[in-house]
Formats: sequence, C-alpha cells, structure tokens
Amino acid sequence: MTVKHIIQQRFIQIAGAALIFFIAGILLSPYLISSHANGIISGSSLNLELPHNAKDGFDSMSNIQTALQDISAGVLPAVVEVSVVDVVKQEVPSANSPFEFFFSPDGTNPAPQQREFRREGLGSGIIVRQVDKNVYVLTNNHVVSEADEITIKFADNKQYKATLVGKDDKKDLALVTFEAREHIPTAVLGDSNSVQVGDWVLAVGNPLGFDSTVTQGIISAIGRKSLPNSEIAMYTDYFQTDAAINRGNSGGALVNIHGEVIAINTWIASPSGGNVGIGFAIPINNAKSAIEDFITKGKISYGWIGVESGDLPASLQEDLHLTGIQGSFIYGVFKNSPAYEAGILPGDFITRVDGEEINDMMQLLLTAGSLEPGKKTGVELIRYGKKMNLTLQIKERPASEQEADEAALLWPGMVALKITEDIRERLHLANTIGNVIISRVEPHSPADVAGFQSGDIIGAINNRPINNATDFYKAINESGASEIMFKLTRGNQELLMGLVK
Repeated sequence: MTVKHIIQQRFIQIAGAALIFFIAGILLSPYLISSHANGIISGSSLNLELPHNAKDGFDSMSNIQTALQDISAGVLPAVVEVSVVDVVKQEVPSANSPFEFFFSPDGTNPAPQQREFRREGLGSGIIVRQVDKNVYVLTNNHVVSEADEITIKFADNKQYKATLVGKDDKKDLALVTFEAREHIPTAVLGDSNSVQVGDWVLAVGNPLGFDSTVTQGIISAIGRKSLPNSEIAMYTDYFQTDAAINRGNSGGALVNIHGEVIAINTWIASPSGGNVGIGFAIPINNAKSAIEDFITKGKISYGWIGVESGDLPASLQEDLHLTGIQGSFIYGVFKNSPAYEAGILPGDFITRVDGEEINDMMQLLLTAGSLEPGKKTGVELIRYGKKMNLTLQIKERPASEQEADEAALLWPGMVALKITEDIRERLHLANTIGNVIISRVEPHSPADVAGFQSGDIIGAINNRPINNATDFYKAINESGASEIMFKLTRGNQELLMGLVK
C-alpha cells in the first residue's frame, strides 16, 4: 500500500463530527476534573479514561496527528538542502609595505590586486525525477542562478555535487542534476488546479539551515500575482499560505494532505525578513512543463503574441467606453509579430485568449506565455466599441537581449491620454490647448526616434482634430498612410512632426 493510500485511509477515518466531539469533551472537562479524585484519570503517560463523546473527538484528533506524521515521513526524503557557492572577484588594495610608495621606481602606490571571495547561499529543492543515474532536483532560480558550485545534501548527511540543467528568471525556477547509482526517493507531484482556499498544507524545507523542517498551515489565497516592475517573477501566479516559510525554504515543497507536492515555496512578504504568516509558492502545474523544457532544451519556451499591453486608468476607460469591462489594453504592437500579422491594432482591448477570460495585463501575459509556440489560437477583443474575433499563431518569445531591437519595431511607441481637468490644473494648461497629451514615450521606439516627448499635446493628426483617445487610435491605425503628420504643442511652441509607420 502506498503512502498516498495510507494517508487517504487515515483521513477517511476522521468523522465529520470530530470537532463537535472534541468541543463536547472540553465542555465536559469539569466532570473530568471532579472525577480525577475518584481515580478515573489513571495510568502512566496520561492514559485518559474519557466520556464517550470526548473520546471520539480525541481519537479523531489523534488520527489527524498520525496522518500529518505519515505525510511528513513520505515527503521528507524527497526534499533536500541546496547549498551554493558563488565565487566573486573583487579588486582590493595591495597589502605591501607602506614604504613601497617611497622606494618604488615611479613613486606610486602598487596596483590593486584581484582576489576571489566565496559567497555561500542556502535553499531547498524537490527531487522530481530519476532517470538511470541522473537525479533531477527542482528549485528556485534565485537559489542557484549565480552559483559556481552546487551541493545537494540529504537529511542523513549524504552529499552530492550537482550541475545546473537550466534556469529561468521569469518563473523563478531552476533544475539541477546529480548522479547516484542507488535509488533516490522522488516526490509525487499533485494537481495545483484543484487547490482551494482553506486546504491544509505542509511546508517542507531547510529554513535558516535547519534541515528537514516541516510547518503546517492552510492555503490563504490563490491566484496572487507579482506587481509590474517588481523583482518577483511575473510569468507565474502564486498560492499564498500561512505555513511558516523563512529564508532557506526557497525551492522547498508545499504539500497537500495526500502527500503530493502542489507548489514550490518561493518568497515571503515581511517587513522584518522573517515569517509573519504571508508566504508565497509557485503552483506545481506551472513547473511541470518547465521540468520537461529544462531537460530537453535547457530553457523554458514562452509563447509570445507581440504586444505592449497594460491596464487602463479610469480616465482612459471612460474615454474609450470600456468602464467596467475586464481585459487588457493594447498600447502598441510589434511589427512582424503574431499580433501584427493577425491584424491586432494599438487601441484594441483584449478580453479573451485561447478561450480563457483576460482580467488584466498580468492575465494576458501569463495566458500568452503558457501557450505552445506554433499553436493557432483565437483572440476576442473590442475595437472602437465593437467586438471582434481574430486568429493568430503563437511564436516563441524572443530572448531578453533582443528587447532593445524589439522596441525599435514597437508601433507607435507612445501612450496618449485625454487631458482631464486635473491634468490641466497640474500642468497649468489653458483650456484652448488641445484635448490629448502624450504621457509616455518608449525608449528606442519609432516615436522616440522621431523626437516625440512626454507632455507633448496633440492638436491634430493628418489635419484631423484629435479630441479624445479614440480619435488618436483611429488616426494612427489609418491604413494606406506610410507617414503620419502630427500637429503638436510643446511648451510655447507649435510643432509639425512626422511619424513613419
């Protein structure tokens, strides 16, 4: 019988009325206390003779405790310590004699020396596969990303030198491998899509260097996302848990009551750097395909549709008649991208991709990124107040070193907003000066190269007055024109500028 089946059997034994019985036992505690003098509580190690109702509750709690012990015993062998060493080279002043300055040939201080420093780090890992002698350990990218040396350590103090198979900072995942001739226990990976708020979980890892530590809690929330421009990986969502997680838990397992790994412990929210009951873990389903990609390609492949998207401020929602509608707004489209080839335009509002509802910019990023390159998928959007359906073919997201080149292909490379009364007051703009302002210009984009600047006020495009954001997007999306002429106000100057499509 497997550990999973044993655990399930244990929990079947837990009656739905366990807590009621336990509370009944507490209510009957005066009886127990009064009966003490009559010898009802007796024996070594507190062998309690309890009233029937209280005993049922006590037995149920005992079953829960035994189940937690079984879960821990089943999972601990598959969760390891990951220790790393990063060799850093730094220049330090020469330690030669101070007299060398006076007696050196040129009278100068000797050149600084370059020395190596060993910077150590610690995290956790989950053994997810063994193929012949090769054992694979899943952990976080931030645990091993800069490591020159990686060591896997088991609870019985066995150690193995490991090497990096692949890493990815967008999901904060990494896979390392070591060789072992003997059988190594591997973790059972569960289905994180079935996880619900309130589920019991155990966090297993090596917090602060205390190996094989198990803490218990519940799933506090699901679908947590990182904030844009934060250091937290964006290409995944997170489970939130109150199971204690500290430094060193990163890369360890978050386990359900069936002994299955349903997430990888990753980061905490804490003003002090220690556990305050707000920990976050990457759902295991977000890592399953990553494991295959690391082994077969050494990296994770992401789907890419080729848009610059974002959430709309309230003023722009109202201006574009999108108030109360969920989705992600397209500020720009990369030329020759899947979106460009499918006919998606700046100003479109995407509400669904591949049948999945899009709630915001992060949801669009995650949904598109999870799609297999080469796949054809449907996109639902709103353009100028009308619903549309398009089909595009997913491409693989370009490498990060190509992002500057991508910006050169981003059309139009600027964001326009309707000028509200608040904006007029803050910028001291007269009521007679335009209705639409450029709020941001993307570096290296066509708009940036042409000389557009944040704060420029758009009066007209191709001699057509621009009164709101819809006018702006209709004008720049007009087919047939290879160059668009803008009438702008910049400070006290009126400018006429062209933007090549």
